[in-house]
Amino acid sequence: MPPRGPGLAAVALTGLLAFGAAAADTAAPALALQERQCLRDGWQREVLGVAGLSRVLLWKAPPGPWRRGAIVIMHGGGGRHTNWCVANVPIVAAQVDFVARALTAGFAVILPDSTDAVTDDEGRLCGKAWDDELRARPNLDLPFLEAIADDLLPRLRPPGSAAALFLTGLSSGGYMTVRAATHLGARVTAFAPVSSGDPFGWRRECIAGLTPRLAVHGVGLDKVTGMRISTPGACAGDPARSAHERWPLPAAAPRPAFRVFYHLDDGVHDASCAAQLDRRLRGNGFPGEPAFVVPGDGRRSFADHLWLNVYTEPVLRFFASRLTP
Repeated sequence: MPPRGPGLAAVALTGLLAFGAAAADTAAPALALQERQCLRDGWQREVLGVAGLSRVLLWKAPPGPWRRGAIVIMHGGGGRHTNWCVANVPIVAAQVDFVARALTAGFAVILPDSTDAVTDDEGRLCGKAWDDELRARPNLDLPFLEAIADDLLPRLRPPGSAAALFLTGLSSGGYMTVRAATHLGARVTAFAPVSSGDPFGWRRECIAGLTPRLAVHGVGLDKVTGMRISTPGACAGDPARSAHERWPLPAAAPRPAFRVFYHLDDGVHDASCAAQLDRRLRGNGFPGEPAFVVPGDGRRSFADHLWLNVYTEPVLRFFASRLTP
């Protein structure tokens, strides 16, 4: 069990420690201090022009062919891609350790960065987060992830590499993991959302000042109950109905395998919302392993929302199990 955090007020600290917001324009963003640290540790930087935006990512791979394919990791809301390659603060140490273990195990790792240009349905800026819900306007991040899958990875893979593509992400990055997996279909081998929920079943109200967070604005609401996703039981609703909520996906679209990871005492994203995601993935025809659920003691906390060391090996084993011999 990780040490307990100082409560939900720590989310504001996370925003401050997220190292600022990335530029979302067509000019190549300047190197941030944390990117320079990652580059010194052997990471490579790519800037892709996608849908009128300059999108930044970092990548690193083991020597020789990528025998286990590649993992694309999406950071949490208020964070940055560098949260996975340099641990300047203890709060991201488990994330950096996960990446180190993935590289040792033979996976290449891709770290895309979100923008700060996402808006809610009323046009309000949401801060540093993924475009992780269903909206009428074009999605900002799906074209970026498509470019990674279709253009970047084929260009970077050494001959003899496994073509497997795995997705994982934390919080907002977990929502975007599901959104991307349902969109990319057969291009994804398997995916593992962590501390997150149904991207088709929630909505943001990006009103600045509703929470202590500085890098992400507003709150997330479950579409069925209308409750904030941080509220106990927010996504409980009607489990029978929840399992049969149909997503706007073509019936014949490929369904990659999944496994959901969460903590019962998550104080930022209620466990009922992760359980709802597991039900809805299965109800929409996605094959999945049983959810990996960390038991709690009833004391909900911010610390239990984070990527935990206990997730690392099970995520890597799940991905490795989906490789074709």
